[in-house]
Amino acid sequence: MKVPIRLKPAAAAAAAAAAATVVVAALATPAFASTSFASSSLSNKGAPSYGYSGGSHAVFVQTDSTSGNDVVAYHRAADGALSPAGSYPTGGLGGVLGGSVVDHTASQGSLTYDPWHSLLYAVNAGSNTVSVFAVSGDHLALRQVLGSGGTFPVSVAVHGDLVYVVNALDGGSLQGYRVFGSFLVPLPGSSRALGLNPDASPQFTNTPGQVAFTPDGSRLIVTTKANGNDIDVFDVGFGGWLSAAPVVNSEPGTVPFAITFDSHGHLVIAEAGTDALATFAISGRGTLTQLDAAGTGKAATCWVAPAGSFLFASSAGSAAESGFTAAADGQLTLLGATATDAGTVDASAAAGGQFLYVQTGGAGIVDEYAVGSSGALTEIGSVTVPDAVGGEGIVAF
Repeated sequence: MKVPIRLKPAAAAAAAAAAATVVVAALATPAFASTSFASSSLSNKGAPSYGYSGGSHAVFVQTDSTSGNDVVAYHRAADGALSPAGSYPTGGLGGVLGGSVVDHTASQGSLTYDPWHSLLYAVNAGSNTVSVFAVSGDHLALRQVLGSGGTFPVSVAVHGDLVYVVNALDGGSLQGYRVFGSFLVPLPGSSRALGLNPDASPQFTNTPGQVAFTPDGSRLIVTTKANGNDIDVFDVGFGGWLSAAPVVNSEPGTVPFAITFDSHGHLVIAEAGTDALATFAISGRGTLTQLDAAGTGKAATCWVAPAGSFLFASSAGSAAESGFTAAADGQLTLLGATATDAGTVDASAAAGGQFLYVQTGGAGIVDEYAVGSSGALTEIGSVTVPDAVGGEGIVAF
């Protein structure tokens, strides 16, 4: 039996003071000098003041506007239909990668929910910052804006108390954080350079696509898209520090983009170069073994989202959402495709996979679908998100 350690009052005070010193020192470093803290009464449009206990019956959409990034909230009705529930400035600016049209950050995971702490993380690509919101139902409260530790953040991953952000430009980089209450504190010594070619063009196909933890949190995965065509796997060690270098899994010509995991725990990658989904097993050493690959038959298949036992891939070039099932051995079966509005990008499922919300960057529209027992999508409606043309980042509950 484990016996809890109890500090005497003096020792407890010393420990708290030491922890506070680490926090203050980390926040004072030049890379994080933009850190600020905010109260909901000053920073949000109409957000009430009350306890924040997690998202419910809501969809949050990031605009990525270069004139001022916002997270727009929608209430989800019992039938899946969305209605406006407020708009929340992030305190930063959106950004546009060179060559992008409907996908300005060219990434997945630019808006990420933290279920352990009821927090929402939003990247401000144009400001090199990350915003932290507390979440309650379909309401948000801005808690913090802090530096991303690099240039042009595009994706955030969270597992337990550990958060990592991937920055897209200047060769790409990772920065780690610890969660303390409703705030992020930079993890000293956690930065890792990805070593990508900073001059590769166009930017939107030659920058990292996503950062994601494995389900058990033991590894961190980064896709490099055409800048190497690699899937990098870092070990996550004691205290949250990554291995000095990743295991580099080369996938020539595939342009690995978005990351998720199927219901059996296999790694799933959306491959923009082959317009396909691919499944992989991860070895104890971080090497990948491909289990299957199945094409969508559509153009620019870059994003993938789970919905219950199904997987849905977004194809920006064809304005389509393709459904798949994944078997216990990783074999994929294409179920068919459903038309969306123009510029199909990120997607997120709600209510245990009963509904799917698809972000389309052509006109900044979110399409609403019910997911049938066979994986077929039935259109419910759509909403136009203000100032969100080219925006990416969506989280549904």
